[in-house]
Amino acid sequence: MGKIIAKGVVERKSGFLYYVDGKGNVCEAKMARGGKKKKKAAKKKPVAKKKVAKKKPSAKKKKKK
Repeated sequence: MGKIIAKGVVERKSGFLYYVDGKGNVCEAKMARGGKKKKKAAKKKPVAKKKVAKKKPSAKKKKKK
């Protein structure tokens, strides 16, 4: 547990957490509260595969001499 170093030095705001960092500075961080529930992600419809028609072998043309 931390110690109280000095009282009344920092004007405190509600909803913020105050702490002394490694360099000795007083820091302010917004307190995490029970957050809002996330919306469920919309279900994506499965993508239908396109039917590809098979290519017919092309008829070879006779060469004229």
